[in-house]
Amino acid sequence: QVQLVESGGGLVQAGGSLRLSCAASGRTMSFTGMAWFRQAPGKERNLVASLSWSGGSTYYGNSVKGRFTISRDDAKNTVYLQMNNLKAEDTAVYYCAARTIRGAIYAYWGQGTQVTVSS
Repeated sequence: QVQLVESGGGLVQAGGSLRLSCAASGRTMSFTGMAWFRQAPGKERNLVASLSWSGGSTYYGNSVKGRFTISRDDAKNTVYLQMNNLKAEDTAVYYCAARTIRGAIYAYWGQGTQVTVSS
């Protein structure tokens, strides 16, 4: 089975930085892209950033453009989310997700890592 494990979350002051990691294991050869989502208490889960294996295209939500960067390390089978100039509004549980050759649906999800930004 595929397993995604997030790490790197924690407490940080506004204006600070964090780097999230998502380590993938299992049958990952069919992956076509990965993404980061986040969900604040009482809110729906929203897409933060995505990275496509084909062409390396990226997408960022409007609220994080210019502040967050998604990247990957194939050798380590890991995807990262570098978060700079953090704001209180960025507080949420951040989830790693992967889509496969089967389609555009994000079929695999990690357990989530908490990011809390204090003003």
